[in-house]
Amino acid sequence: MADVAGEFGVPYYIFFTSAASDLGFISHIQQLHDESGFDVAEFEGNELAVPSWARPIPRWAFPPNIVNKEWLQLLYRIARVFRRARGILVNTVRELESCAVDSLSFTKVHPVGPILNLKAGAAAAEEEAIEWLDRQPESSVVFLCFGSMGAFREEQVLEIANGLEASGLRFLWVLRRPGPEGTRAGPTDYQDVREVLPKGFVDRTAGVGRVMGWAPQTIILAHKAVGGFVSHCGWNSTLESLWFGVPMATWPMYAEQKLNAFLLVHELEIATEIKIDYRNGEIVTAEEVERGVRRLMERDCSREERLKKFSDCIKKALMDGGSSSASIAEFIEGCKSSGGM
Repeated sequence: MADVAGEFGVPYYIFFTSAASDLGFISHIQQLHDESGFDVAEFEGNELAVPSWARPIPRWAFPPNIVNKEWLQLLYRIARVFRRARGILVNTVRELESCAVDSLSFTKVHPVGPILNLKAGAAAAEEEAIEWLDRQPESSVVFLCFGSMGAFREEQVLEIANGLEASGLRFLWVLRRPGPEGTRAGPTDYQDVREVLPKGFVDRTAGVGRVMGWAPQTIILAHKAVGGFVSHCGWNSTLESLWFGVPMATWPMYAEQKLNAFLLVHELEIATEIKIDYRNGEIVTAEEVERGVRRLMERDCSREERLKKFSDCIKKALMDGGSSSASIAEFIEGCKSSGGM
C-alpha cells in the first residue's frame, strides 16, 4: 500500500500497534544494517545500545525470529517503509515511553494510545468464572493468561500446575491446547482440562483455583479479586494490565514480547518475572513458577506506586488536554494542512 501511495504521490501514515520502544529497535537495526552492514542475526555481544531505550538491550531480549535471515530482510523492508511515512501513529502514551517517543526523529511520531477494547462480553462458561471471582477476597487471585497464541505442551502444563498448587495461592488459569506440531494452527480449548492436568489437581485445588478455556481478559483484569497477572507480555495485554492497575509477572513467549518484558521489569520497574528470558521449548520448573507467583503477590510499595502512576497517566492521556488526545488532534491538523484528509 505504501508503494501504491508513492505512485500517486499521496502521503501515507502507519498505525504501529506495538510499543514505541519496539519501533525504535526495528528502525535502529535497519539503519545500522543499511549504513554499516551490521547484521543483528550474527551479533555476538551481550547487549546492544539503542537510542529508544534508556538501557542497552541484552541479547536474550531480541525477538527470537531475528536469527531467521529471510524474516530479518522482511523486517528491514518494513522499517524502510516506516521511514518514508508522513507519520506513524503508535499505540502508546508519551508518559509511558518518553525516551522512545522523543528518540524517534526519522518521521513524525504520534503516540495515540492506549487503544483498547474494554467492552468485551462473556459467554456462559466465562460467566461462571466471573461468579467464582465474585466469591474471592479482594486482590487475592493470580490470573494466568498467555494470549491468543499462547499454549504449552503437557510437560510444561504439569510444572505450572504443581507450582500453583505448591504456592497455595488463589488462581484463575486460562489453559488451552496447542495446535498440532509443525503447523501454524492456533490454540483451541480442551474438552476437559483434567486430561492434561496432574491427577486429582482439579479436586485438590477446587477451593482456591479454577482452570478454564478462552477468557474475556479485560473483564477479568477489571475484577477487584484479581491481584496479579502472569502474562506473555503482548502489548495489548500489557496496556490492559496497566489500565486496570494489575501487577504483572512476565513470561514472554514469541515476537517482540521479550522486549516488552525487559521494558516492564528493567526500565519501568513495574513488573516481576516468571521467566523473562524464556526460550521456546524450554521447561520452566514448578519451583520457578511457585517462586514467581509468590513474588508477584507480595506487597512491594515502590513497585505499586510506580504502577499506579503509569495507570493514572494512560487514563489521563485520552482525556481532553491529555497527551494522546493532543497528539490525535495534531495528527488530524497535519492531515488537513497537507490535503491528505
